[in-house]
Amino acid sequence: MSGITRRSFTVGAAALGVTTFNIGRARAAEFSYKFANNLALSHPLNKRAAEAAAKIKEETGGRFELQIFPSSQLGSDTDTLGQIRSGAVDFFTLSGLILSTFVPAASINGVGFAFKDYDTVWKAMDGKLGDFIRAEIAKSRTIFAFDKQWDNGFRQTTTSTKPITSPADLANLKIRVPPAPLWTSMFKAFGSAPATINFNEVYSALQSKVVDAQENPLAIIETAKLYEVQGYCSMTNHMWDGFHFLANRASWEALPKDIQAVVSKHINAAAIAERADVADLTKGLQETLASKGMKFNTVDQGPFRDKLKAAGFYSEWKGKYGDAAWAVLEGAVGSLG
Repeated sequence: MSGITRRSFTVGAAALGVTTFNIGRARAAEFSYKFANNLALSHPLNKRAAEAAAKIKEETGGRFELQIFPSSQLGSDTDTLGQIRSGAVDFFTLSGLILSTFVPAASINGVGFAFKDYDTVWKAMDGKLGDFIRAEIAKSRTIFAFDKQWDNGFRQTTTSTKPITSPADLANLKIRVPPAPLWTSMFKAFGSAPATINFNEVYSALQSKVVDAQENPLAIIETAKLYEVQGYCSMTNHMWDGFHFLANRASWEALPKDIQAVVSKHINAAAIAERADVADLTKGLQETLASKGMKFNTVDQGPFRDKLKAAGFYSEWKGKYGDAAWAVLEGAVGSLG
């Protein structure tokens, strides 16, 4: 438990010069927990988290408040992962691909070109594949994941130099990847030059030409204003990525069961609402980003998957995840060869 008690639901922290919003002036909260994430306040995740925080506070009669720290205010993804494990942060939303540095199986949904569409994604992540990943996270004993995963989106490739139309265009490309082995492995299989950079440093790395390219869902490309430093966006849909809403186990177990039930209900409901938000937002984002100067193209995924097969990417990761885990993945998405 964070040990902080305040009357207000806080977005950020006053000490960091961030705006504070008051939701009611009831008695001080009995439990006041920190929730960290790496996204801008304008992203649907933070909007829905704020709504959930207000509902939780109301339904618990002010006993529980959720303090939201957006935009990596409490540190980079890797820093905050350490904080939630230690209990310095109570809740954290993190991509399973980055979480895989601690829970290796958490990245399995990000295997390159595995998911063809959202119907396949949600059937898998709300079903056996999601259950498998959450069980693996729970084995860590220090954290666990809520039942419903939040959407980050299908990831697209942006560059400042050229569009990506075929696997050959990825050769020798200096591309930023998050700090997770699966990303590095995939882009090395394409012959790229991947550089591991935390998200809070991506804009400056692109601006200063430390790297020429990056990959993220359209919602993040827009909210992080990456279009200001990238001219091309290739709709590669190379992996689907979602956010696990993680809790420090000791913090969670310190809550009475009735408060746990209220928090779980509203956090999971907010995840479902955020999925719809991201889907709606994505529909218009290509046009929005094009109006800001980005040039778009769509790729044929077949040659990219063939390149990964030929490079031994799928057989390598089947070996790393194990036959049982790989069988759960292929049961959801079909054979990956």
